[in-house]
Amino acid sequence: MPDAADLERLLRAAGLRVTRPRLAVLDAVHAEPHLDTEALIGASRARLGAVSHQAVYDVLRVLTDSGLVRRIQPQGSLARYEARVGDNHHHLVCRDCGAIVDVDCAVGEAPCLTPSDDGGFAVDEAEVVFWGRCPSCTAA
Repeated sequence: MPDAADLERLLRAAGLRVTRPRLAVLDAVHAEPHLDTEALIGASRARLGAVSHQAVYDVLRVLTDSGLVRRIQPQGSLARYEARVGDNHHHLVCRDCGAIVDVDCAVGEAPCLTPSDDGGFAVDEAEVVFWGRCPSCTAA
């Protein structure tokens, strides 16, 4: 997990100003991937003491737009955020508890899935969500 200096370098490399809310949100996303906005607000407040809902939403938008954070939203789920970007990985989602786990591409290089008919598109990414039950829910 990156330390404060690493997070500052990431922000600067993306052309962003380093602010306490940006550092707090980026740290929270790195520490606990796949959190929703409410959980990130709580995690940011734990780091800063006080930060508004709107500030966290604004930071998430900036971090997503800059490519430092990826927003995912499996069907029927709240938007979640992760710091693992640029590698075309996919997700496993538990139907019972909603747990989300990263899974690498099954085969080949990005995009790891080749459509049977690309319709003339220049495909550069594939997004796959695998649904099932996590080990804890399966055992219960």
